[in-house]
Amino acid sequence: MIQLEPEQKKIRAALIGAAFMTGASSIGPGFMVQTSLFTAQYGQSLAAVVVAMIVMDTIAKLNIWSILGISGLRGQELANRVLPGSGNVIAILVTFGGFTFAIGNVGGAALGLNAVCGLPLQAGYLISCGLAVSLFLIKNASNGINRASQVLSVMVLVILLIMAFQTQPPMNRVADGLLSPEQPLSLLVPLITLLGGSTGGYIAYTGAHRFLDAGISGRENLRGIQKSTLLTCGITGLSRILIFLVVFGVCAAGGQAASSAIEAAENPAAQAFLLGAGELGSRLFGVALFCAGITTIIGSSYTSVSFLKTLYPVVGRNEKWFITGFIVLATILIATIGKATALLVIAGVINGFVLPLTLAITLWSIRDKSIVGEEYRHSRVLTVTGIVITAITTYAAFRALPSSLAMFY
Repeated sequence: MIQLEPEQKKIRAALIGAAFMTGASSIGPGFMVQTSLFTAQYGQSLAAVVVAMIVMDTIAKLNIWSILGISGLRGQELANRVLPGSGNVIAILVTFGGFTFAIGNVGGAALGLNAVCGLPLQAGYLISCGLAVSLFLIKNASNGINRASQVLSVMVLVILLIMAFQTQPPMNRVADGLLSPEQPLSLLVPLITLLGGSTGGYIAYTGAHRFLDAGISGRENLRGIQKSTLLTCGITGLSRILIFLVVFGVCAAGGQAASSAIEAAENPAAQAFLLGAGELGSRLFGVALFCAGITTIIGSSYTSVSFLKTLYPVVGRNEKWFITGFIVLATILIATIGKATALLVIAGVINGFVLPLTLAITLWSIRDKSIVGEEYRHSRVLTVTGIVITAITTYAAFRALPSSLAMFY
């Protein structure tokens, strides 16, 4: 058995922590709701979307994390090197998007507690806020956050696995949907929406900023960084597959009535769990939603502040207090103005443009040897596929913009 040196153990622990923090941040309440809703709408054909989304998510993150890791620069720093001023714009967009999602995720965690034990939402807001803040204020915050992300992620995966066995989705129909989806062009909207939930906005940078904060960068760490990337994409992808299987199993067993009930529900995921396993399903959903909400609050708050701390030194000197203020303010807003629907819609629109913008800038940076080094050669396959994803997401973002803005009229 190979014994790792203390420094190697530290690096490996940091990379695993970065992977789980990103994976946990991706599995938020919105992640569950979107996948459940699209499964009810598109049925077995969504299997093709889920697989395509996982592939695109992996390519996007491998590009971004590899290049940031090689350069040793955070997203906003690299963007400013490529196109002066663009990093500041990206930092503002990502921070705003992360903040609005933090508002929604405090609400999601509170809804989870309400489903588990009937706790009033106002009390749930306070408990969720207190737990998230405490993880940043404890003495060894980094280890605490890493451990919490791992435990909560595993809890969500176990619950989804239990529900998948309970609902028993017909795998022959899943295979048909994967190989021969109906009306493939109509699947573009769910594909881009789900991809944005896995890679858009702050989530594209969460793990990369995490391992950079731990001092991990350079060619000697590239292999470890890429393994970390694959781990986080595996966590996100497995979660998406399991949610799809759970909801599709319910729809297949209940027919059109079940699909319509899930589609019409205020919370499609909660309805699917209820139909799939009755009262037990509701309780399990509550636990999963609470865990997902807490992990996403942590990820969105940490990453949003990480974009500001290199631009404003005062933020870097008082990082944990700015993160605390970030979470507290999000809690105050969800408690006073509800779900802040308008802000969430705007954040969704912004995220649709942030992914192709950040991916394009990141790919362009490999041309600058002062950023990536004279000897570094970025994978041609990743470069080409990254350009294709940039083009697809740019097109989809502009296509989705009119319908998104129409919600305000």
